[in-house]
Amino acid sequence: MPQLRLALNQIDSTVGDLDGNTESILHWTRHSAEQGAHLVAFPEMVLTGYPVEDLALRSSFVEASRAALRSLAERLNAEGLGEVPVVVGYLDRSERARRYGQPAGSPQNAGAVLHRGAVALTFAKHHLPNYGVFDEFRYFVPGDTLPMVRVHGIDVALAICEDLWQDGGRVPASCSAGAGLLLSINASPYEREKDDTRLDLVRKRAQEAGCTTAYLAMIGGQDELVFDGDSIVVDRDGEVIARAPQFAEGCVLLDLDLPAADPASVPEGVVDDGLRIEHVTLSPDPLPRYEPELAGGEAERLGDDEEVYTALVVGLRAYVAKNGFRSVLIGLSGGIDSALVAAIACDAVGAQNVYGVAMPSRYSSEHSIGDAAELARRTGLNFRTVPIAPMFDAYMGSLGLTGLAEENLQSRLRGTMLMAISNQEGHIVLAPGNKSELACGYSTLYGDSVGAYGPIKDVYKTSVFRLAKWRNRAAEERGQTPPIPENSITKPPSAELRPGQVDTDSLPDYDILDRILELYVDRDQGRAEIVAAGYDDALVTRILRLVDTAEYKRRQYPPGTKISAKGFGKDRRLPITNRWRERV
Repeated sequence: MPQLRLALNQIDSTVGDLDGNTESILHWTRHSAEQGAHLVAFPEMVLTGYPVEDLALRSSFVEASRAALRSLAERLNAEGLGEVPVVVGYLDRSERARRYGQPAGSPQNAGAVLHRGAVALTFAKHHLPNYGVFDEFRYFVPGDTLPMVRVHGIDVALAICEDLWQDGGRVPASCSAGAGLLLSINASPYEREKDDTRLDLVRKRAQEAGCTTAYLAMIGGQDELVFDGDSIVVDRDGEVIARAPQFAEGCVLLDLDLPAADPASVPEGVVDDGLRIEHVTLSPDPLPRYEPELAGGEAERLGDDEEVYTALVVGLRAYVAKNGFRSVLIGLSGGIDSALVAAIACDAVGAQNVYGVAMPSRYSSEHSIGDAAELARRTGLNFRTVPIAPMFDAYMGSLGLTGLAEENLQSRLRGTMLMAISNQEGHIVLAPGNKSELACGYSTLYGDSVGAYGPIKDVYKTSVFRLAKWRNRAAEERGQTPPIPENSITKPPSAELRPGQVDTDSLPDYDILDRILELYVDRDQGRAEIVAAGYDDALVTRILRLVDTAEYKRRQYPPGTKISAKGFGKDRRLPITNRWRERV
């Protein structure tokens, strides 16, 4: 059987940074070629970054992407890399006339094969996702070909992400066309437990395609999305040949024995789903037999808590770095939420770039002030204490607020102070709210909701405790100081805005609350279904009303890392003005 050394470059890219992304592609292609690769691949839309959202509707950006692709092909050739075929994702447009209902300019989520200084083949994603965070029907027109390239006597079929996630299309077409390898380039966002779903998918598609299947994924972060890598190669029977690390940039190289293409002919015609085969021969003859050196292998998998925590770190790090910031600012209350956010921030950008401020009021307990200081000591972050009592007294003297207005004033004074320090010193503020609080509206607008990014906005409170315990345990196992004070984990959660206040004064026990919220928010179950699952009728009615009436607050909360199948943001789009209420 012919041999092929495949290089899957699991790398990060930045939306809009065509020059920077080009340099990264050049770097990793050079690395792949130096390792003897015969075919080099990069993720979906790696040249433009992903997702480009409404930039796809801007003709100037589409043309810049097309020009960058041609320039990349020329540079690869000029730098002695032209003989190695390179598969690259980019933004293109269809040359066909636009039809009614399609995006203006007919943009396409596309891929190209670069070879000998030219664009040898282009193709566009066939299946366009239109669920969750995806709006690809809004942005793109679909491709209608089965792209294939013959490399060293092997026919390689090409696909883009959703082409594997949906039935039909390029997978059965690859089988009909007799492909020896199916290569899919992807930018598949991270979700909890998606790695298991992804592996099952790739195994299934390889069996349907009847050939070895390579699933190349992106890593890094873009706004609320995190990409976890986890590239996979399986044989035609679904057995894993190679699996890349999670959340790590790098190149997966492996030697494959693949079926030979028919040297006397090339696949042609129309195959499954009406796809027209577009075949290009780059090198018709198999390579001389060589001794395989790279057999693949599976990287060690992360545990569930480590996986989520790492996603949160990667998401924050990407947001800070890609937006040109250097340091972050956190209000430290001594509580579990701000403690976990601080630990994530220290791991993401380094403790020397994390600034914490304790802002005690007359209701702040001594242990909370002490816990904030202890967190700073353990992590090494920059720490100061600025009491809000003088400001609070001045407001109260002028306004005479009581009750909830008095409580929220404290939070808003803290938010104002954080933003003032941010303006003065150049740090970006991190909002510490968790998903449980955001769901129920248990946050103060222009108070604890201020900030540029919310690292744990998609993390339920019960998971906040679990992640904090995991992070401390991981530190102990490495012989390091656990970053989060034990008291921050064990004491009852409290906003400390009035004497003796605890969260359970306003919210149900978090174990019960989070289970109900997951059914309502994440799974879209109605009131009757949740009650039928065994939860108290009156409690369910109360929680659902809290969620429904807090939509306007969530709409004003900053972006934050998405780790669930349905985070607050693009996943869940409900009207703010909405009188619908769940009834039995």
